[in-house]
Amino acid sequence: MATEDDYTAQPFVPDRGGLPALRAAAAECRGCPLHRAATQTVFGAGKASARVMLVGEQPGDQEDRQGKPFVGPAGHLLDRALAEAGLDPADAYVTNAVKHFKFTRAEPRKRRIHKAPTLRETAACGPWPAAELDRVEPEPIVVLGATAGKALLGSSFRATQVRGTAVLRAEDREAAYRGLLSDLKVAARALA
Repeated sequence: MATEDDYTAQPFVPDRGGLPALRAAAAECRGCPLHRAATQTVFGAGKASARVMLVGEQPGDQEDRQGKPFVGPAGHLLDRALAEAGLDPADAYVTNAVKHFKFTRAEPRKRRIHKAPTLRETAACGPWPAAELDRVEPEPIVVLGATAGKALLGSSFRATQVRGTAVLRAEDREAAYRGLLSDLKVAARALA
């Protein structure tokens, strides 16, 4: 059995079973130290028959507290963009490249602020989204940011400056949102 020092989730990922088996196994993952400070594992959500997969970076504060992906501000923004793009959320499986919330505190006992996972932490979690892809077999996959792109496509993945930034943290949020909407429309056309 691997230890946390090995930085890999692979020993925790079951070879068999569907999404419920993966979700249960992910709750016990100790493939890197991120699980220590997180409230819980935040696994993907949606049906195994989903036609499109949306992959974000990592859970945020609200996702960590609720145990569900995309329920915080980024989730509300994504819901708006899905509706505008004509994508039915029931046809989408949403997940993150990293399954635990990495954060720093603004001040002791204050709000938890998102901190980007390292390449090593992202790679350690890589077997989870790979297993989700294997179980869901989506038609298009939409990566939501550079971390998700690197997790799925390798460390050489590069996005444009705006497209590689989360919409909520972008300097020009409107331009970043238009980029997200444009990408979701491409996915919607692919499903039509």
